[in-house]
Amino acid sequence: MSEAGIGIFDSGVGGLTVARAVLDQLPAEPIVYVGDTAHAPYGPRPIAQVRALALDVMDHLVDEGVKLLVIACNTASAAVLRDARERYPVPVVEVIRPAVRRAVAATRNSRVGVICTQATKTSKAYEDAFAAAPQIELTVTACPRFVEFAERGRTSGDEVLAVATEYLAPLQEAGVDTVVLGCTHYPLLTGVLAHVLGDGVTLVSSADETAKDVYRVLVDSGLTRSAELPAPTHRFLATGDRQPFAAVGRRFLGPDIGVVEALGSVGVMGAIA
Repeated sequence: MSEAGIGIFDSGVGGLTVARAVLDQLPAEPIVYVGDTAHAPYGPRPIAQVRALALDVMDHLVDEGVKLLVIACNTASAAVLRDARERYPVPVVEVIRPAVRRAVAATRNSRVGVICTQATKTSKAYEDAFAAAPQIELTVTACPRFVEFAERGRTSGDEVLAVATEYLAPLQEAGVDTVVLGCTHYPLLTGVLAHVLGDGVTLVSSADETAKDVYRVLVDSGLTRSAELPAPTHRFLATGDRQPFAAVGRRFLGPDIGVVEALGSVGVMGAIA
């Protein structure tokens, strides 16, 4: 089992930020990544629909024989984490609590902002996660168009700047000094986010923190792959159009992304429009 891959799942390209961090911290581990691009974005969908889609993809990954699942999507983490941990015989790592821990440690004035999809905001997953740190004053705002920009590889320009300025205004009014990027797509927009928020605001991406959790779980479970084995082979699959996925993916994974495979409809995938 230690030689099996790590399954990473997101609604699209955003989870590749997590994949990059896992590759950096665990270079001997093979990755099987699925981007459910046929149904992205998840943010505007009802939680029940997100749950069905997420479980469908993770069923496929478990059938592929992965040794650990990473839900590299905040919306899916909010919708399905408890179900996934009960459903599968392998460990499941998510992206919300690792980012929350880092934000609590990073803030200097106890005012923290979260930017996320509408579904994640509606779920109140971040309010629940921050409940263990009652000193934190939390401001949560939905930024639905950010996923659209990230999926299209648009990370700069007047429109992106104008939308970011509008979305981030409530956080600036609240005087936050730390902002959680509550969607794994959002690190692709770090440039414009830092520009609008200013140098005094710390941006917390869940990618590195999630990769640390993956490392810890593999070590504690005795599932690490030997560094003496040949270099791992990674697989990247998309349920929708592979070309945009591959183009954006190569921007920050380079040749590691290789050929993006097509994942045909399994289970309910083909039934949900």
